[in-house]
Amino acid sequence: MNDDYLAINRAMWDDRAAAHAASVDYDLDRYLRDPDAISDVVRFDVPRLGSIDGLRTVHLQCHIGTDTLSLHRLGAQVVGLDLSPASLREARSLAERAGATIDYVEGDVYDAVRLLGAERFDLVYTGIGALLWLPEMDRWAATVAGLLSPGGRLFVREGHPMIGTYEVVDGAAVSRYPYFATGEPLVFTDDETYVETDLPLQGLESREWTHSLGEVVAALLRAGLTLTGLDEHDSVPWPALPGLMAPHPVHPGEMRLADHPERMAASFTLRARKPA
Repeated sequence: MNDDYLAINRAMWDDRAAAHAASVDYDLDRYLRDPDAISDVVRFDVPRLGSIDGLRTVHLQCHIGTDTLSLHRLGAQVVGLDLSPASLREARSLAERAGATIDYVEGDVYDAVRLLGAERFDLVYTGIGALLWLPEMDRWAATVAGLLSPGGRLFVREGHPMIGTYEVVDGAAVSRYPYFATGEPLVFTDDETYVETDLPLQGLESREWTHSLGEVVAALLRAGLTLTGLDEHDSVPWPALPGLMAPHPVHPGEMRLADHPERMAASFTLRARKPA
């Protein structure tokens, strides 16, 4: 593992923050037009999330804060943590313009207990596209356990590692990347991003890690958490396989295979609890 992965990924996210904030896909203005607007990502899981009114909540890897603001609007007392200062500037700006009181803290996930306090939170929330930036699931699970108060719960919506093994080649999905962890990062250099934007990107490197679903669950169990729910879905909130996906007929913002979507596990929602 490269010791500089944090600096590499921080630079990449800093480069993308303004482009994401200006993108029609994130559509930050809708949170200002409608005081009840929440992100499609959070809305997808509201039935599984349940009531979070008054819960002390931390959103790990919060990026530009659309899901964080959504949790706030559902009643949570929320803190956002992210390694990218540029992303946090966008998140703070959005919260201020929306009249929302949200604390944002810059830092690495693995430093969250030191930065935010031990056993301080009723809910740890991790949104889509977060775990792949972390090299070690056991350290992540131990961090989650350290943040949660007794009886507190974890909520994760994440891209399924199955879809992460594929890329589109000549109009077809081809299995290219590992499903199981190898310990080594996948290295990418890309001047494009997962949303539409007119702002240029620098084409910086990034580091990502593969984590199987079993690895994620096993790490949480080793950290002493109890699994309370696990659902797999045929959709993700971005066109993960360009040219092969279509809008979900029921869930706004979700994309799934246009042809027989039942063939692909695209995302999952996991819930766990720290014993009281």
